[in-house]
Amino acid sequence: MNWHPSNKKELNDFIKSVMSKKNEKINGVIVPHAGYQYSGKIAAKAYSYAHDFKKAIIFGPSHYESFKGLKCLKSASTPLGDLKIIKNGFEKINYEHSIQNQLPFLKYLGVTEVLPLIVGDISLSEAESIAEKFKNFNGLFVFSTDLSHFLKDSDAKKVDSDSVSIIKKLKINDVERIDACGINALKIFMQLARIKKFKPKLLAYENSSKTTGDAQSVVGYASFIF
Repeated sequence: MNWHPSNKKELNDFIKSVMSKKNEKINGVIVPHAGYQYSGKIAAKAYSYAHDFKKAIIFGPSHYESFKGLKCLKSASTPLGDLKIIKNGFEKINYEHSIQNQLPFLKYLGVTEVLPLIVGDISLSEAESIAEKFKNFNGLFVFSTDLSHFLKDSDAKKVDSDSVSIIKKLKINDVERIDACGINALKIFMQLARIKKFKPKLLAYENSSKTTGDAQSVVGYASFIF
């Protein structure tokens, strides 16, 4: 599947067309990871605030294998160029689109080094330990997740509204109610936000029906800054 343009100029032109530089200082973003034709504009709403970062740490869900804890993407290549993987001791994974779909945005923004972590099954207490470990990371925090999957448009909007509310209000005890593929990454976000006193701000919400015209089975997308 082509998640984004494979041609360097086409990809650069797309990202340039959806970005608009914002001056508010941020610590990180929560962004979707679908194909750019579906959620690229939503992700760009948040990335438009992410300037002057040379390093980024990404937390995204695993779609292709089941495991506990964290693993790391083996390499970080994009049509815009490669990013260096920050040295780490995690087991490596060759492919994960929830991580890889963030890399072109980061490369475009001038990030040169990334720690791209795939999040397996974790508890809230394990999420707290991970947040403690990385709380002083000197760079941009990126949490990658889509929202509900394959509901009717009207149902998806209700379910996603509840999920967005839990994230915005940092209702950590309700995190399991969030309907999102990146629920485990969001557990880490919730714990990190509690520790660092980050306040998430919703920038945009849409679902795939806006692109496909199919309101019978949609995927939800939201972007936040914090």
